[in-house]
Amino acid sequence: MKRRSLVGSVLAAPVLASAALTGLARPARAEVGTLLNASYDISRELFAAINPAFAAAWKQRTSQDIVVEQSHGGSSRQARAVLEGLQADVVTFNQEIDVQILHDRGNLIPAGWKSRFPNDSSAYYSLPAFLVRPGNPKGIKDWDDLVQEGVQVLFPNPRTSGNARYTYLAAYAHALEKSGGDQAQAEAFVQKLIANVPVFDTGGRGATTTFVEREIGDALLTFEAEVNGIRREYGDAGYEVVIPSTSIEANFPATVVDAVVDRRGSREAATAYVEFLYTPEGQTILAEHFNRVRDPAVAERFADRFPEVRLFTVDEVFGGWPEVNRVHFAEGGVLDRVMRGR
Repeated sequence: MKRRSLVGSVLAAPVLASAALTGLARPARAEVGTLLNASYDISRELFAAINPAFAAAWKQRTSQDIVVEQSHGGSSRQARAVLEGLQADVVTFNQEIDVQILHDRGNLIPAGWKSRFPNDSSAYYSLPAFLVRPGNPKGIKDWDDLVQEGVQVLFPNPRTSGNARYTYLAAYAHALEKSGGDQAQAEAFVQKLIANVPVFDTGGRGATTTFVEREIGDALLTFEAEVNGIRREYGDAGYEVVIPSTSIEANFPATVVDAVVDRRGSREAATAYVEFLYTPEGQTILAEHFNRVRDPAVAERFADRFPEVRLFTVDEVFGGWPEVNRVHFAEGGVLDRVMRGR
């Protein structure tokens, strides 16, 4: 079976980002025949399918050829790269705060960016799920099984990965519900979970590589789309997907980067690229890659791929992303405390 090169994929993203930041990237991207999409770490195969489909639609609409280039890495690291000069026409991140920071710290996008596209500019969503070894030898069925002694879990560093932040929040929400809202017990639960992580990679694809190729860990915690993609690609390896009883809705916001598209004259193409994600064709490609989609007709066609699961939201449990950032992810917040206690 031909498999994706996980190590090669991990190494490709920093090269592009570094070259762009140092001025060594190919100099002529000023023509509108190219777009750069800066995206989260595990979306490589997804956008490898979306980009040629968009290019064909754009060609039919405008008679113009277009090439969409990609930059991948941990979502928060990608946001910093854009702030530091990575010339992305479009960002497709996996958490709201990584898009919002482009306004708050760089004024690269307007304050009202969420209202530019439907569903708060999120065309699809996923949720943290588990991938376990063949036969599930540790009997992992839900969040409580992950904090047991002798169980090794893998997910990337929440300081650099939006993927990992969703895992952190899903585990915290589970513990809050189980404890009747006791914040101290929820913090202690997440600290036990983090103590069971033998190594932190910076992004989701790095964690996948560690689990699959280095064969470290009993369970990989990542987006449902990633665990199903691995199971499909490595079907002969016997990995099993475990959907926990509860999880958290992980939205994937996208927007154009105004400061870049206005300078390059690429706003029309960049806007069309984000809009393509909402079309039946775009939604179908997203669902084929195990993402949960917004279009009811497409969602119905792929319903058998997606088990029912009770989803918390960031707003209902944590009061929204600004509050999450202040309480959990800011310097000295809950995340820092539990990481220090490893």
